[in-house]
Amino acid sequence: MTDLTTDPPASGPEAPRDSASKAPRHAAWALVLICTAQLMVVLDSTIANIALPKIQASLDIDFANLSWVVTGYALAFGGLLLLGGRLGDLYGRRRVFMIGVTLFALASAVGGIAQNEAMLLGSRGVQGLAAALASPSALALITTTFPPGPQRNRAFSVFAAMSGIGAAIGLVLGGWLTNLDPEWGWRLTFLINVPIGLAAAFLAPRLLPDSEHHDGWLDVPGAITGTIGLLTLVFGITRTGNTDPDTVSAANPMGTPYGWGDPVALTFLGVGVVALVAFVLLETRVQHPLMPLRIFASRNRAVAFVSMMMTPAAMFAMFYFLSLYVQDVMGYSALRTGFAFLPFAFGMIIGATTSSRLIARMDPRYLTGTGTLLAGFSLFMFS
Repeated sequence: MTDLTTDPPASGPEAPRDSASKAPRHAAWALVLICTAQLMVVLDSTIANIALPKIQASLDIDFANLSWVVTGYALAFGGLLLLGGRLGDLYGRRRVFMIGVTLFALASAVGGIAQNEAMLLGSRGVQGLAAALASPSALALITTTFPPGPQRNRAFSVFAAMSGIGAAIGLVLGGWLTNLDPEWGWRLTFLINVPIGLAAAFLAPRLLPDSEHHDGWLDVPGAITGTIGLLTLVFGITRTGNTDPDTVSAANPMGTPYGWGDPVALTFLGVGVVALVAFVLLETRVQHPLMPLRIFASRNRAVAFVSMMMTPAAMFAMFYFLSLYVQDVMGYSALRTGFAFLPFAFGMIIGATTSSRLIARMDPRYLTGTGTLLAGFSLFMFS
């Protein structure tokens, strides 16, 4: 996690056009490496969506547990993200980044050769842990690699584009790989990460500058309460949409979701809320908090955080439901489903390119507002 306790540099017409500091040598290749790692992390949240029917048939996974191929990754990734960012602050972002991408590659290899449900779901959980280590460090490495101003703005635009495009590419790539072979096609959706992750770990010390190692203690109480809060909250929300196996029948082959009245879901939601409240209280009292609450003192920054929470949440939900809808309802093949998402990838490229040019000329709030309005309108039209 980058240091967010000071106000960000000015942008817009008042921002200096040229920074006194210069990006280091190989900055362009460093950005390629960072964005490739981020692409791998985001890609893996959607690449398995299209392969779910093949995975179920190959490993004989019960339908009620099939969604955990996707949600198991999301649980570990989201629940451990704060902890991963803090570890990067304390022990060096490049080091934590390298550990994350290496662990991601190894977990992907295990998933690719999985022989049963437990082996696959376990590997997905470890992939989520690895992503939680690599992703915040990758974002923070941009701030240590590129000086404030146009260079950093462009780098952030490319990074944001990779985050969105990666989800769409995951669907296209997942459809193509799944169609290659009835048995091994879905395994390739995991094995493709192995060379990418190992190459990123190998190149990181050669292309990325090392960040400072900060003195301080790992906020263990905050890490425990924050992680438990996020994990239980996400689990509770996920549980409401999962299928109750007791309701599966010939007349209702898909089963009935547990719903918001499920006692187990409500219990986990309650534990999550209590743990997150405890997390907030603890963060106001410790000397080296996992998440300094003063970063929310800036209204612009706080609104940006809320926007960046809601936008990816809506985007990934869209990918999940549309990938099922176009296959199960519209009858698309896996490959055709993947290509159906290409317009989204093209839109991300156009949007990122346009915003990187406009951000130095106009208030970023107008760009953010326009983008969220367009996203909201598009999601409404989907509904």
